[in-house]
Amino acid sequence: MSPDLDSLDQPFAADTPQAIALFHLAFPVSDLAQTKAFYVDGLGCTAGREGPNSLILQLYGHQIVAHVSPDACQPQKGIYPRHFGLVFAQLTDWQALIDRAQAHNLPFEQPPRQRFPGEQLEHYTAFLADPFHNLLEFKHYVHPEAIFGAVGDRRVGDQ
Repeated sequence: MSPDLDSLDQPFAADTPQAIALFHLAFPVSDLAQTKAFYVDGLGCTAGREGPNSLILQLYGHQIVAHVSPDACQPQKGIYPRHFGLVFAQLTDWQALIDRAQAHNLPFEQPPRQRFPGEQLEHYTAFLADPFHNLLEFKHYVHPEAIFGAVGDRRVGDQ
């Protein structure tokens, strides 16, 4: 039997859309204090359970878990292949996150920009880099059907 998600205090708040499943991602970090500074203070994540080597975070209703790892991430050349993030349904929500990141002086790997203006794939995007070289992309598509559709257009990512 599935839990009654409406009865949970977290990760669902009154203004968070209910989902049939939550996304979970575990990622490496080398310091939990720096993790909190970036993700909680900077991005506005909610901190959950914390152990000596891990921290559960709520990122817009999804569970991401920072694990202290002796094999810290090495910087990659460019934004591919490894990054994670969110696709915002509303441009105002994307802009609010960008404004928050800028106000907290979070480092942008790629600054906010608009891609493919006037086309079916038009979207707004920005990449942040956490202190451990994990890259996060946040974007908003002007035409929601382009998120999973537009299969006739072969452009995916930067060339």
